[in-house]
Amino acid sequence: MKVLALLWISWCLVHSLLITGRLNEWIQKQGGFLQGSYRIVYILFSLITLVPVLWYQYTLPEQLLFSWTGPWHILQSVLLLYAFIMFFGGKQVYDSNYFLGLRQWRNYRRGQETAHLPFTCRGILRYVRHPWYSGGLAFLWGLGPLTDVTLIVRIILSLYLVIGTLLEERKLVRELGKPYRHYCRQVPMLIPWRGRVRINLKSGENPSGGQQE
Repeated sequence: MKVLALLWISWCLVHSLLITGRLNEWIQKQGGFLQGSYRIVYILFSLITLVPVLWYQYTLPEQLLFSWTGPWHILQSVLLLYAFIMFFGGKQVYDSNYFLGLRQWRNYRRGQETAHLPFTCRGILRYVRHPWYSGGLAFLWGLGPLTDVTLIVRIILSLYLVIGTLLEERKLVRELGKPYRHYCRQVPMLIPWRGRVRINLKSGENPSGGQQE
């Protein structure tokens, strides 16, 4: 179990370091091929390095701790439905081509620069600031039975998502400043407990900058 925990923590740490705000800023300053290809290479690297971690995890013997049986199926369905809504809602407001690195690569091939994504607070972002992170947490805990192995993995990945959310918040505050702080005071970070919020950015504020999970 210690080896498994170490593997997941190492993967999360490397994954986070390679997407930090300062590293992204440096890559954007370099421009050219590095900026155009980095996001695609980053995603491929993350997927490739994930394979041995998953392979090792599934070679371990597991002891069942909890399964979704009887009335518990209702809670599981709610969690998975919530995750689907968060993922789908995020897809509606985020630029999937930018997230996958396809837009950066196309712009490089055309000799164009890739600008920061504009700040937006429409759609699902009127309910929660980070729908993909929120949906990821629900999906983690609603997926399949809970064993001694998956419990460790889910705790590590949950902490990773929460820490990732906080790091993303710091980056957005640095890039967008006062308008984003004002937005944060109105819309919850991960749990949409306020329902649909009517966003009221102060007059004259037209922020621009990166906003992507």
